[in-house]
Amino acid sequence: MEPEINQPPVVLVTGSGGLIGSRVCPRLKERYTVVGIDLHPPQEPTDHLDDWYRVDLTEEDSVSQAIAQVKADYGDRLASVIHLAAYYDFSGDPSPLYDELTVDGTRRLIKELQKMHVEQFQFSSSLLVMKSVEVGERLTERSPTSAEWAYPESKLKTERVLQEERGDIPVLVLRIAGVYDEQGHSLPVSHQIQRIYEKQMESYFFPGNEKCGQSFVHLDDLAECMVSAVDRRNQLPPWKTLLIGEEDVMSYAELQEAIGRNLHGHEWPTIRIPAFVAKAGAWVKLRMASSKEDEPFIKPWMVDLADQNYPIDTTEAQQCLGWAPQHTLRETLPTILQWLKSDPAAFYATNKLGELEPAEGAKG
Repeated sequence: MEPEINQPPVVLVTGSGGLIGSRVCPRLKERYTVVGIDLHPPQEPTDHLDDWYRVDLTEEDSVSQAIAQVKADYGDRLASVIHLAAYYDFSGDPSPLYDELTVDGTRRLIKELQKMHVEQFQFSSSLLVMKSVEVGERLTERSPTSAEWAYPESKLKTERVLQEERGDIPVLVLRIAGVYDEQGHSLPVSHQIQRIYEKQMESYFFPGNEKCGQSFVHLDDLAECMVSAVDRRNQLPPWKTLLIGEEDVMSYAELQEAIGRNLHGHEWPTIRIPAFVAKAGAWVKLRMASSKEDEPFIKPWMVDLADQNYPIDTTEAQQCLGWAPQHTLRETLPTILQWLKSDPAAFYATNKLGELEPAEGAKG
């Protein structure tokens, strides 16, 4: 089809059907033409997209054909490309998809986009590419990087690919904190809630510094951040990196206590144990798992990362995008926990927590 003469600026979103894509596309559609590309067709309803194309980022021909079709249907100008598609696995196991999809898939995409006029390329990186800081310090865009497992390593490698391959396309790298919403949708937080709700033995022990913590960002705030970035695309430099998350960070101990008090009516003690003990326990539970589905969330390699500390300074994001989070995990946590108490089965299913094993005495 021919591009409409008065059509709003076009934004292309990869991974449009994913958790973040499903939040950002409806907001973009209020003032942009939103075109999704993804491996799987969108689930109904599809009114948050103006159009959709299938693409497999691991195949060069698939990427080339999809971009050529977008160009034929919508013209050669894109206001922004919001690149969300990537491989993600919390098992910590190496996977060829980190390179084939996240790294090389981005390389294929940015090369094909050279054939169009792209005003902005947004890359959804991760705060986990940053080197942990000491308690009392905050990360900034100038802090050093130090990816320590496969997922952040793939993000950091992809940032370097974009520096090398972007040509004249302006790139905005968003190093995004852990996402969540009122239903949970955060693997670390939902699994911690599960352990305390079920009164699992591991829920009392922690091998790291319980004063450490990690920034999070509400999915709605992240969507607004990305829309603001599109709105201000012509005011940003050709290459910019921003840290996206909340400055209010709950320490591990604070989060533990808040969950325990809400679910069981009293403080939930955090007992510090040596890392080698925690690692041995995690290894035993992993070996005892009868299937992949039964494997515990906490893996031995995670124990080494228990002291990581990721509070951030969001000054640059506020200055560049006119954006600041409107939610905090601290304020949203009671809503998350209330949903668990009112409908445990739905909470477990939404957060992929496996079989429901409610603890006796959990308060309603």
